[in-house]
Amino acid sequence: MLQMTTPVDTSRPRAIALWLFAVAALIVLMVVVGGVTRLTESGLSITEWKPISGVIPPLTDAQWQAEFANYKRIPEYQQLNQGMTLAGFKAIFFWEYLHRLLGRLIGLAFALPLIWFAVKRQIPKGYGWRLIALFVAGGMQGVVGWWMVMSGLSVRTDVSHIRLAVHLLLALTILAAVVWTALDLLRHPEKPARLTRLGAGVGAILFVQLLFGALVAGLNAGLVTNEWPLMNGKLLPHTTIENRPFFDALFNDPAVVHFVHRWWAWVAVAGLIMLARAVRATDRRASIAIHSAFGLQILLGIATVWSGVNIVLAGLHQLTGALLVVATAWGAHAAGRR
Repeated sequence: MLQMTTPVDTSRPRAIALWLFAVAALIVLMVVVGGVTRLTESGLSITEWKPISGVIPPLTDAQWQAEFANYKRIPEYQQLNQGMTLAGFKAIFFWEYLHRLLGRLIGLAFALPLIWFAVKRQIPKGYGWRLIALFVAGGMQGVVGWWMVMSGLSVRTDVSHIRLAVHLLLALTILAAVVWTALDLLRHPEKPARLTRLGAGVGAILFVQLLFGALVAGLNAGLVTNEWPLMNGKLLPHTTIENRPFFDALFNDPAVVHFVHRWWAWVAVAGLIMLARAVRATDRRASIAIHSAFGLQILLGIATVWSGVNIVLAGLHQLTGALLVVATAWGAHAAGRR
């Protein structure tokens, strides 16, 4: 059961914590590559899910032609990319392949050390099932990823923005949980931090912001306008909720989704400042990390809009978003440390 029965110097199991931080770094990289995959419209280039054999990419011309033929059967090619060359297909294939390869790498990077630490009986009491739950959640992330891809293989010319949001939010939730567990192990394993009301509240506010960020990506809503703070000369989006049912507009109208994402950000900033101030005396580094992450994220968000969604700026925006999740988990952990 991955529980420690014979204590082996686990008062501060630093090695396990460092392993989890390394896994967290891989998840951050995975989120960034996933963002670039979306920005380059590469996510539907691989039309089959082969968890084992898919590790090996096409190596011969015949194999490339077969993959390209599969892509030609889906609506994205037939309606948007007619005439794409094999070289163009290889370019989008690269990002989706890298994204899936990273997913497999994270699975191995989690499973193999977990088994090793379990065999060595170095997992502190109470952490075995938590680590197993994180591993299972990672496996579910792969299933959700394929569920997302399936939504764009038959009728749509892209993946469902709702499923994309679920995929991204699950990844970021796992990231926060991995960081939290690593901090518990690094500090006092026998006294894990509790989630305070402040930490939960700020986490919920940030969750909403990340949700609408994912919807912006899924709907290409960043292209609605290249202005800030106005949207095409107006404060409110040109499409308003009066033109369609409220919840339909809130989650499906690109202009409304963009509007909510850019202004809910300031609610998130207010909550993050409260959290940073609350933990300043407990953990000053966490406070600095929170301030730095949300400040940079705001600037990158504005720059991305002004640039017409420049791929480099948008990728950095996604990277900083993942780092903001890490900083927030760090701050919430410091607030609940016993």
